[in-house]
Amino acid sequence: MSSYKLTGRESLGVEFGSTRIKAVLVDEECNPIASGSYTWENRFENGVWTYPLSQVWEGLQAAYAELHLEVFEKTGEYITSLASIGFSAMMHGYLPFDKDGNQLAEFRTWRNTITADAAAELTKLFNFNIPQRWSIAHLYQAILNGEEHVKDIDFLTTLAGYVHWKLTGERVLGVGEASGMFPIDSETCDYNKAMLEEFSSLDSVKQYDWDITDILPSVKGAGDIGGILSEEGAKLIDPSGRLKAGIILCPPEGDAGTGMVATNSVTVRTGNVSAGTSIFSMVVLEKPLSSVYEEIDIVTTPTGKDVAMVHCNNCCTDLDYWVNIFAEFAKASGSDIPKYKIYDILYEAALGGDADCAGLVNFNYLSGEPVTHTDDGVPMFIRRHGCNFNLANFFRAQIYSTMSTLKIGMKILEKEDVKIDKLTGHGGLFKTPVVGQKIMAGAMNAPVSVMATAGEGGAWGIAVLARYAAEPKGMSLEDYLETQVFSRYESTTIEPDKKDVDGFNRYMELYETALDVEKAAYKSFK
Repeated sequence: MSSYKLTGRESLGVEFGSTRIKAVLVDEECNPIASGSYTWENRFENGVWTYPLSQVWEGLQAAYAELHLEVFEKTGEYITSLASIGFSAMMHGYLPFDKDGNQLAEFRTWRNTITADAAAELTKLFNFNIPQRWSIAHLYQAILNGEEHVKDIDFLTTLAGYVHWKLTGERVLGVGEASGMFPIDSETCDYNKAMLEEFSSLDSVKQYDWDITDILPSVKGAGDIGGILSEEGAKLIDPSGRLKAGIILCPPEGDAGTGMVATNSVTVRTGNVSAGTSIFSMVVLEKPLSSVYEEIDIVTTPTGKDVAMVHCNNCCTDLDYWVNIFAEFAKASGSDIPKYKIYDILYEAALGGDADCAGLVNFNYLSGEPVTHTDDGVPMFIRRHGCNFNLANFFRAQIYSTMSTLKIGMKILEKEDVKIDKLTGHGGLFKTPVVGQKIMAGAMNAPVSVMATAGEGGAWGIAVLARYAAEPKGMSLEDYLETQVFSRYESTTIEPDKKDVDGFNRYMELYETALDVEKAAYKSFK
């Protein structure tokens, strides 16, 4: 049992990630005290990537119970009160409800690429890129499809907004997550009024009784109070009844926003790369881009600053499947190597490979990728005849594939002369020391830092935002993170190696040429 004693001033952060629901409890200085998690997986049902909402509550309660058990083992005390709570989740998507709170359609996640027509029409209408995963694209596609449920919509939100609503009764979102529902005006930190009017003026939208401004969540910034935990909400988190109502909640955010917070990447000319089930980069802009790019999403920080985002649907999942094959082989050979060690062995082997993978190419596409204009995906490994086919090159190609699509988007920012003083990596790709960080530095041709807090991820990031909401005001989020949080944490930085930069560029030439093979594969291999 540790010497730590609960004070009631702790903050709780919970993030509903793509493969794991994680809860983190922090003290008043944002130091992690305990954590808990629950594993879940998306389902492909009736042509839609989704999760059942019943599993949201099952997972939340399981993650909180595991965290609570760790707290009790460390302190001998139960959690009854907290200073604040925050919830975040995988970004955007589509969750519509009627006036009685009934769910009208399956939860359509970020992974779906089923809104191409709507996204293209809205991008043209607004002269502003609307990605397929954004909530407004899903809504408009449902309108174009003539889906019956649309007429009954009373509230449209994201997964983070849904959880927050059920716990507080408040229909709100943090500005960063709201910027993935509908475009945000960074001057007002609210939905773009002109674009709302343009959307409402569409003949296909006028047929409905609802108004877009009424069905979207209201927008709040970092430091605002998002709501108060209700009696019913407290029991949804902790069915034992120990957790009391009345706790403040910060505005709910998406995993993009919490990733920025968790890496201290909320100031201009900073950026981060989140690499897990999906991979995306976020770069805080000094000035607007000169053109509209469908590969670049313009979202915001949790304080409303414009951010250029390159989002790719596929990252580590295909790589994990290959690791499982090696784990099965190890077990079949009688070797009792733990799974984490197999990851380390394979990652470290990749460092010995040729910088360009010597003619090996991997596509990690379990689903489509809007950045490369692929409507669907088939994971595919190909190689040239006579190439240097060995373990090092094979696994280096697996790691390269996790960041290849991201590179295509980032090249646009290079042409726009977007300056990045600091690029910070976090997520599963960086768990093995050095390897992912070094390869990413070469791929992005930029220094890549990894912080000691990177393992805590977005759940810690939303806990920090919850802590910030409970702090006395008078300090910006940027200053709060710099002086009160990250001044205590160490980070390591790896500069790009020219050999890696040149090698990755050669790999990308072959990768982009082979994209036609990938497109042919998903069209013919069903």
